[in-house]
Amino acid sequence: MTSQYRRGMVFNEKEVFGKGSPGRCGVDFSDTGIPEADVSALAPETHLRRELKGFPELSEPEVIRHFTRLSQWNYGVDSNIYPLGSCTMKHNPRVNEAVARMKGFTDIHPFAPESACQGTLKMIHDLGDWLCEITGLDAATLQPAAGAHGEFTGLLMIRAALAKRGDARTKVLLPDSSHGTNPASAVFCGYQAVTIKSGPDGKIDLDELSRLMDNSVAALMVTNPNTLGIFESNIVKAAHIVHERGGFLYCDGANLNALMGRAKLGDMGVDVAHINLHKTFSTPHGGGGPGAGPVCVVKELAPFLPVPVVVEEGGKYRLDADRPETIGKIHGFHGNVGILLRAAAYILSMGADGLKAATETAVINANYVKAKLAGHYHEPTPGKSMHECVFNDKLQNEHGVTTLDIAKGLIDRGYHPPTIYFPLIVRGAIMIEPTETESLETLDAFCDAMIDIAKQAKENPESLKSAPVNTVVRRLDEAWAARNPELKCGICG
Repeated sequence: MTSQYRRGMVFNEKEVFGKGSPGRCGVDFSDTGIPEADVSALAPETHLRRELKGFPELSEPEVIRHFTRLSQWNYGVDSNIYPLGSCTMKHNPRVNEAVARMKGFTDIHPFAPESACQGTLKMIHDLGDWLCEITGLDAATLQPAAGAHGEFTGLLMIRAALAKRGDARTKVLLPDSSHGTNPASAVFCGYQAVTIKSGPDGKIDLDELSRLMDNSVAALMVTNPNTLGIFESNIVKAAHIVHERGGFLYCDGANLNALMGRAKLGDMGVDVAHINLHKTFSTPHGGGGPGAGPVCVVKELAPFLPVPVVVEEGGKYRLDADRPETIGKIHGFHGNVGILLRAAAYILSMGADGLKAATETAVINANYVKAKLAGHYHEPTPGKSMHECVFNDKLQNEHGVTTLDIAKGLIDRGYHPPTIYFPLIVRGAIMIEPTETESLETLDAFCDAMIDIAKQAKENPESLKSAPVNTVVRRLDEAWAARNPELKCGICG
């Protein structure tokens, strides 16, 4: 490993439970004069913990340093490039955060009357319209709390529409490169998930689709561009096959960052699509949420939208729950409004030209990375990519180095690894999505680190087996940990 990557400080300290001493504390409220509350009136004695046995007793500086160091050891999109393929980990502009914290939005109570929250209702209504314009579809619900929740909602609407025709059908078709949530959502909606094998070009095999698509199939769920970063150029033909036999075409919108402003899903024959606002529209990503996965649909599916739907009448906005064919309510109140606000702020600040430019830059960045790493890593699907590119460890396997070793080597160089071992149809996959928010210098530095690892794999492969060496914690036995999970807290039991 070259010395340029040996930077930063790693503090050698005990775990917090190994620090402190009895009686040490940061703040003492013992002489406040305020009577101690009788907590026994709040809960049964069996539910109260009078003492925290084994809990560390620390001074205020010790507590502050502990949490400060934890924050410094964390890695996020604000630290450096976060190249997770399929996840679109882009910068979250701070103007979005400022808008989401405006008192006119944050001070509204969920039970406030419609007359007191016209601004928020207008925002929800307008954002739905903008997402329909971006996708080329006709109506939207902003209630779903995440992408998988959006899939579930969209499939419920498909099921309701087919049931109205007289047969809800029994199967959903999915490419073998689909996101794992796709088959899960299909099963949750009562369907059997049937896999379609991809062709040698990584795209949907139309002959296989035609063979499987019969009157038992409710929908084809497809991601476009797909999880190999390839545009499904036969999507219109696939839509024709599905529609001709009475099914619906569902598009997983996780990769909309490669299309917005340049192509519309509706023009491709898509009937329903969910949108991951935390991906394409720059709202915070990960950490368990909150998230948002709005769903856009064609006119035929609009009657089945979840209630309530925000409608505009004479310049005023109201919540319409009088929709006889609705699938019902799928989220409390009006969805995760704070995330919707961030997406609306992003769209307004970018404008149509800005969204188009973001897409173009994301595609250029991915192809730049692909070109720089060509020859250093094997390309399972050569050719142009969209917003992300996929390599694997075939060349490094010749020296006994695996994708996991490559990922650990990147950590030593100060980078979060890309998505690895996904999509499953690529053995040893390394899936990289740089997004549009990374500069040329950042991309060059990341690629240099990847190339340096490829060189290390040839010249000193055994050294990669012990990576990372510059981190607080060295390489863990992940297989052992997965098979032997520690589900009890050693302190609290």
